[in-house]
Amino acid sequence: MSGGWSLFGGASHLLGACAAATLAAWLAGRRSLVGPAGLAFIGALVASAAWALTVAATGLDRPAAAIAESLRNLSWLYVIYRLFSTDGRHQLVRPVRPVIISLAALELFQVLQILLAPGLAFTGPARDTLFHMTVTFRLMLTIGGLVLLHNLYGGASQAARAVLRWPTVAIALLWLFDLNLYTVAYLTKGWPEELASLRGIILAICVATLTPGMTLRRAELRFSPSRAVAFEFASLLGIGLYLVGMILLGQWLSYVGGEFARMFQFGFLIAGTAAALLILPSRRLRGWLKVTLVKHLFQHRYDYRAEWLRFNRTIGGSGGSGAVPLAQRAIQSLCDITDAPAGLLLTPDEQGDLVLAARWQWPTAEVPAPALGRGAASFFEREGHIVDLEAVRSGIDRQGEQAIVPDWLVAETRAWAVVPLLHFERLHGVVVLARPPVARKLDWEDFDVLRVVGQQLASYLAEHAGQDALAEAARFDEFNRRIAFVMHDIKNLASQIGLLARNAEHHAENPAFRADMIVTLRNSAEKLNALIARLSRYGKGTSEQLGTVDAGALVRAVAAQFAGHHPVTCAEAQACLVTANHEALEQSLVHLVQNAIDASAADAPVRLMVVREGIHARIEVIDSGTGMSAEFIRSRLFKPFVSSKAGGFGIGAFEARELVRGMGGRLDVESREGLGSRFIIRLPLAGTSAAVVTNEHKKVA
Repeated sequence: MSGGWSLFGGASHLLGACAAATLAAWLAGRRSLVGPAGLAFIGALVASAAWALTVAATGLDRPAAAIAESLRNLSWLYVIYRLFSTDGRHQLVRPVRPVIISLAALELFQVLQILLAPGLAFTGPARDTLFHMTVTFRLMLTIGGLVLLHNLYGGASQAARAVLRWPTVAIALLWLFDLNLYTVAYLTKGWPEELASLRGIILAICVATLTPGMTLRRAELRFSPSRAVAFEFASLLGIGLYLVGMILLGQWLSYVGGEFARMFQFGFLIAGTAAALLILPSRRLRGWLKVTLVKHLFQHRYDYRAEWLRFNRTIGGSGGSGAVPLAQRAIQSLCDITDAPAGLLLTPDEQGDLVLAARWQWPTAEVPAPALGRGAASFFEREGHIVDLEAVRSGIDRQGEQAIVPDWLVAETRAWAVVPLLHFERLHGVVVLARPPVARKLDWEDFDVLRVVGQQLASYLAEHAGQDALAEAARFDEFNRRIAFVMHDIKNLASQIGLLARNAEHHAENPAFRADMIVTLRNSAEKLNALIARLSRYGKGTSEQLGTVDAGALVRAVAAQFAGHHPVTCAEAQACLVTANHEALEQSLVHLVQNAIDASAADAPVRLMVVREGIHARIEVIDSGTGMSAEFIRSRLFKPFVSSKAGGFGIGAFEARELVRGMGGRLDVESREGLGSRFIIRLPLAGTSAAVVTNEHKKVA
């Protein structure tokens, strides 16, 4: 090799050594960025820097450089093993450890061979045989390492790939170059020193590729099994075809010879590496490969056994305080089957509308309250039809779904399909799936799988709802027992009053007795009246006491009650006469405002609004407090005796809703965690109650 190439090779390896050493030093204090593999990364970078320095100091093909290269390869193999162990796949994919051990044994044999070679003094054909053996072992290492990288990235979940993408690309780039280098060396029966001089630059590029992955936040890793045998076979077949092509080109080059052959080596190396880096990580290519293999090698799109096992693992997730709620697990189980990245669960409320019950990895979706009306719920319950939203956007109407899909769902471009959850011909909810990364059309097999899984999920949700109902009945039973004790106390209090009255017959002339008796009677009467008034609300309701109430004046009065304790403002209060009970409506607003104050900071204002909305008045209580999750609103907010406040009885929101219902109104909630909540009371305007009742009967019919 000429002096110019030698100088260039030394400079390039010094550049690579500096880059690797710098990243290793920076990463030494930040190992948590890459989790348990942090120490392995530091060791691999240090070994790579030492190798590059050795090459720059001694030359490209010296024994010291070869030993340093073996140590570098061993350290990167350990990095791959640590990346496997990070998400637990070293326990699930048992062939990983034997493969890594075998590759490590090859490298150790290389070291032993290099150490013994000077003493054996190989010459002539023996030296050529030793060279071919060394190159063959290096090829076996690079091929095995690339297969391990493919298995690491291909078997990871979507969340894990965000963490593994940059490390796998960096190591793959290093070994792809070595694969081409040693293939050329094997075919030309000589060491291509010009190509080898570029390895320092490749190391610097690998370090630059690895750096973004060190600054990303580490995600939770989990194993996502698939039909691995077919895809691994396809990958190995691709590598085999690549090697066959290299052999054919090498044989052709042996006939061509001269400077043209050397130039072609460089061109082919650059073209092959660029094509591998651009094509292999492509999601489109992986999606196309998966679809093609499934279409031509398998009778069905899905591996039903694997999907069923994964479904049961997801739904049967371990319990405990930190367990994922059933509603979110239901969404995730459907998303896993279709490769959807996110989803929403909508369940029926007491009025029959479908409201948001849970989200899974879809925090940006703007879901109104209610999300789907009773007409949509009736459609899904009657037809059991899975709605393809892409077809709806294209104007295709198969079962009449165009009429029931709301505008917000059509405008949400990520929404892909709506799957009903039916159990014994009763709708227990629908799941909205987000579009998968590799877009495809839903076919008959998708519909069949989603329909069956939807029915299974509906049975789980129905069972869960039944358990909640039993638990609520048990709590009401406990409440009734408490009321029995309260009635006993009331009876005792009434007996004491009776005793006081009898004593008055004998001591009525005593002024001190009369004064004490009056105070006692007044206090007892006030306590009894307050208790009886509160208990009476759980009886027949307040429908017989409905009248005309000025909602705007009442809202201003409620805001004034809290003025001295918390900033409660009336942002807008239109004059609205509603059909309601003054005391019940006031009590409902007091409950909601107090809850808003409890959820807000000391100086955070709570706003009240009263506006007309058609034949209804809409009263809003808005805060910017902690907010609530969809799961809390669905399963806990309106459950009696469930309170998030220490010492709370958990009946305020439940009582407010029941009082509003007793007046023929409706209470809705819109909330976002960390942003605040909006409680909306809708009451019929005075003179429109009969029309509201008539419309409700028509909807039910």
